[in-house]
Amino acid sequence: MRYVVGIDIGGTNIVAGTVAEDGSELLGLVSEPTFSEQGADAVLTRIVKLTRASMATARGKEIAGVGIGSPGPLDTKTGVVLLTPNLGWTNFPLRDRLTQALGLPAALDNDANCAIFGEWWRGAARGADHVVGLTIGTGIGGGIVLGGEVYRGASDIAGEIGHMTIDSTGRLCKCGNYGCLEAYASGPAIAARAVEGIRPGADTSLPKYVNGDLSKITAQVVYEAAHDGDEYAREVVKDTAKFLGAGVASIINIFNPEVVVVCGGVTLAGDRLFEPLRAEVRRRAFKPAVEVCRIVPGELTGTAGVYGAAAVFIKHTWGHA
Repeated sequence: MRYVVGIDIGGTNIVAGTVAEDGSELLGLVSEPTFSEQGADAVLTRIVKLTRASMATARGKEIAGVGIGSPGPLDTKTGVVLLTPNLGWTNFPLRDRLTQALGLPAALDNDANCAIFGEWWRGAARGADHVVGLTIGTGIGGGIVLGGEVYRGASDIAGEIGHMTIDSTGRLCKCGNYGCLEAYASGPAIAARAVEGIRPGADTSLPKYVNGDLSKITAQVVYEAAHDGDEYAREVVKDTAKFLGAGVASIINIFNPEVVVVCGGVTLAGDRLFEPLRAEVRRRAFKPAVEVCRIVPGELTGTAGVYGAAAVFIKHTWGHA
């Protein structure tokens, strides 16, 4: 059995693990903070260190290569990260630099593509031919798997679901556009919407969770308060579900997938998010498309990107996953 190291590069953490070719085994899962402010070369050194640490736990196994999931935009053919605002990289030849450092072949893809490909390969979307997924964290990414292949589009940009417009005159997004889904339903956007209601005097216990420091309210704090019965927090979660539902309904109408998988911290909200999300989709999307589509949380918490990055290498090198 051959093994591949999957590397998931995030703005906060880097995660690496050694995955069996058939996905049946994950060895040596390791993680470290990214510390992107130290520059691309320092991050590369950290990636190499983590990769070697993961490989060391798989001693005796045949390590055939490395799959890398990185924020983009990027060029998968040349292995170059074109621009990553969260990491501060521009035209960084990540694939070739990693190959040189490790002496192993490598493949590169978008981190959100990898997460959804991982869920298709070994997680919540396993066995489906047509899958669309969202990764919700600091931003909102997405991935599309059609017929067992990652759909990347004409210039590797396909799947930027977070930047679909749901309100043409709405909230300003970090991308410079107005009304993007990310500006309403990403982790920071959920927290910002909660704070905006607290300042005018909303009746809520949320400030108690952060000792009165509203700058420390996060989406996770909102989910916790909702779980504890805070009605205002529950309304914020419900509104988030409606925004996501509008976006997912458009996805379902366009791609007619069997599965829409939602990954990231937002899944901590559980049924308080997913039940109104599904209801909003039923209200907005065409019934024949809704009837064949499951909307589910991701199963590979913390490892979807690792599995997916390994699967990208396997698919690129050996034609299967």
